[in-house]
Amino acid sequence: MIIFPLTIVLSITIYLYFKVQIIRTKDPLHQEHTNAKARIALGLFITTFGANQYVFYQTKLALFIGILFIVLGIMQMVHGYRKTKFYGKQLKERVEA
Repeated sequence: MIIFPLTIVLSITIYLYFKVQIIRTKDPLHQEHTNAKARIALGLFITTFGANQYVFYQTKLALFIGILFIVLGIMQMVHGYRKTKFYGKQLKERVEA
């Protein structure tokens, strides 16, 4: 299963990219929007890491830990998605005004 390691590396790279973008930006609203996008990438990383661990080990302990990671990752992605929508609307309103 090459898809899990590839997704893990890609999502952590995107997460680090967004975190560097936060440092380079001075606008607080843009920083919050970028941080929300970073949260989505972090959630994807945690979710695929949990799934990968279960596929690799296939034990009951790995199943419980994998489920925990998947739930936490999905929570991160949902929260990041909601914040991205909210701050995206705020940025759009600011540009229009």
